[in-house]
Amino acid sequence: MGEPQQYETTALNLSGSQYTVEQTGTDENFQPEYEARDVTGNTIFRCTHQMYEGNDTFPFLDTDGTELFTVEASGNWDIAGDYLLTDSQTGKELVVLDNDFSLFQDTWRIRDAEDELLLAEINSHGALFTVGRKILPVGQWIGHKFEITDAEGTAVGTIESGFGVFDQYEITISDSSSVPIDPIVAGTVVIDAIQEN
Repeated sequence: MGEPQQYETTALNLSGSQYTVEQTGTDENFQPEYEARDVTGNTIFRCTHQMYEGNDTFPFLDTDGTELFTVEASGNWDIAGDYLLTDSQTGKELVVLDNDFSLFQDTWRIRDAEDELLLAEINSHGALFTVGRKILPVGQWIGHKFEITDAEGTAVGTIESGFGVFDQYEITISDSSSVPIDPIVAGTVVIDAIQEN
């Protein structure tokens, strides 16, 4: 496996251990909008989940509106499938986020875009909470917790949200040298958006 740093985007290349991802509302087309911040509260990107003709696209922009990278579904209505992260500065395809759809657990894998080697996993915790979020009328308001593991299966962090109309996730990574940070922070946006749809 390559070094996790080679999967970071050119414009971000995050290396910290704490981030916040928040759904800040919706745009005029009722598409969810997100913002990510570092531990000091500085905005590192904004994103609007774009859904056109059943195709999920996530353009990630800096505070000036410059596109940093994109995540795009490989197929239409891709609830369980592949999402490709591409660096907008270089055009390089970096990683694939793939999802195993299950009523009881969400499992997301971050893989090398070329050889599909596993780089990290994001797994939901608590089957009752996972089921509740999917089937209850106000399920999307229920808080959720995910565990981040590296390629060896070692736990290296968590992604947690509380109860609220709009989700706010706190990302904590104990070993930022063993997993690619940019795809994990971006993946938090993708996971939340796909879960709500």
